[in-house]
Amino acid sequence: MWVWNDLLVALTFTGGTEGIDPLNNKLAGLAGTWGSHWELLTSSAFVQILVPLAVFFALQRYFVRGLLAGSVK
Repeated sequence: MWVWNDLLVALTFTGGTEGIDPLNNKLAGLAGTWGSHWELLTSSAFVQILVPLAVFFALQRYFVRGLLAGSVK
């Protein structure tokens, strides 16, 4: 998990390449190119957050179980 986060942060800050470009970087490019088109930015940000939300809600049971595992002896 930490290696993936390091890769995502590095690609986001360096700009990535043509073939490998994270969605965060594409969204930042939209903000730079079309800063006045807020409807494109908000819709693309909504689409970008759909996948992490779907994964979280699908695996919420395991997430809560992992949080509670360390708190109860």
